[in-house]
Amino acid sequence: MSRSPRAATALVGAAAVCAVLGTGTAASAQPAEHCLPKVVAAWAAAWNGTDPQALGALFDAEGTYTDQAVGVVFHGRQEIAGWKARADAVIDDVHVTVRAAHRDGGHITVEAVYAGHLKGAPKPFAVPMATLLDLDDHDRIASDQDYYSLNAVLAQSGLPADWTP
Repeated sequence: MSRSPRAATALVGAAAVCAVLGTGTAASAQPAEHCLPKVVAAWAAAWNGTDPQALGALFDAEGTYTDQAVGVVFHGRQEIAGWKARADAVIDDVHVTVRAAHRDGGHITVEAVYAGHLKGAPKPFAVPMATLLDLDDHDRIASDQDYYSLNAVLAQSGLPADWTP
């Protein structure tokens, strides 16, 4: 089975981030909501909510959102809100569950589970995800990079690897 270079790069990046995060940290053993940076709690609430503008509002005016698995980049609050709206249109009950978050100055690494049910798919999915957030001086998101396996999403959903919405 051959993969596109973009898909291979995303999978390697996701594997590297997940390897750095690990899965058995003490931070993940306690409820994440008790120790999350405010911006991470707001980010998860925006993904779990129904208002796409709530996600866009967390970013600075020139913020970027990169979905490494799909290979897309969005610039600015409106495009980012549009990406959330598209996700809501394609995925029922799209949500993230934060397992841990680690902050070092303006850099935050989030370990989460990305889940939902692709419309028309026989089964729902729930896959590990790592997100890298870079913040501006006012704790708004300047950059968001999400890493997860698109192949795992499709396989768990019962869809072929070449499926597109």
